[in-house]
Amino acid sequence: MDIPTPLGTRTFASVRGAWIAPVLALTLSACALQKPANVSNEAQLTPPTPSATALLQLPPPQKKIVAAVYGFRDETGQYKPSPSSAFSTAVTQGAASMLMKALKDSGWYIPVEREGLQSLLTERRVLRALAEGSQNGNNGVPNLLPASIILEGGVIAYDTNTRTGGLGAKFLGIGLSTQYSVDQVTVNLRAVDVTTGEVLDSVSTTKTIFSHEIHPSYFRFVNYYDLLEIEGGYTHNEPAQLAVKEAIDAAVMHLTINGIKNNLWRLRNPADWDSPLIQRYLAAEKNEVVTVTPRQAVDMDTEATLTQTQ
Repeated sequence: MDIPTPLGTRTFASVRGAWIAPVLALTLSACALQKPANVSNEAQLTPPTPSATALLQLPPPQKKIVAAVYGFRDETGQYKPSPSSAFSTAVTQGAASMLMKALKDSGWYIPVEREGLQSLLTERRVLRALAEGSQNGNNGVPNLLPASIILEGGVIAYDTNTRTGGLGAKFLGIGLSTQYSVDQVTVNLRAVDVTTGEVLDSVSTTKTIFSHEIHPSYFRFVNYYDLLEIEGGYTHNEPAQLAVKEAIDAAVMHLTINGIKNNLWRLRNPADWDSPLIQRYLAAEKNEVVTVTPRQAVDMDTEATLTQTQ
């Protein structure tokens, strides 16, 4: 025997089903039509990294250093993981341009063009040809500025998923989960004396690349037969090129301060050595020094015994 449903119950269920469907469709359409952020905005300058800001605050040198950069290559051999293209590299191939800008921003170096040297020499030949064809016959093309040091190095490591993790919870159909992953890029920079070929100093800097995802969800039966399920998501990936730029800026900063400490180049005002900026980087360098602990006496005795036996 069929049990009749009360009129109020049927009315409430039909009304609830009538407003849930339009609201859900309107919500999904609004999400689909939402424009990505910062797409229609005007192009702007690349934001400075913390190390780039520190470079701009360096005390002035006694004499600027003429530095040449022939290349700052990607030595990792890493490619982006699937489903990206197999020919797409994991890190930027324009690290040399980032290094040149860091040298210029520091105020300590006079970077000279060497990566595009062939194009520069071609234009200089054009200038000489034009000058020789003039009436006065004076070529007027000065000599190229010679460099005192060459800056070598490159991106030497790119490690993916050095740390991963996540957390999630659900209660009465309402849930929230989050996941994160950490990549790591390492840069090496060394200064080479042009006259002797001696490596004056070499530094390596590491920068982490942080990515995280937030995933909320809602799961509820609106009546005996209809299921309402709503999901969303937000993902933020730190740009890899900004991480490479930060590592390069930090390498230039440490290389400059190490050169001051080792009397390779000097400050215009020696009292600037005690500035908070320089002392902060010196303290960071001391904290990264690896302390080698002595071996246990038992291990040393064992090694001595084995040596005598041999």
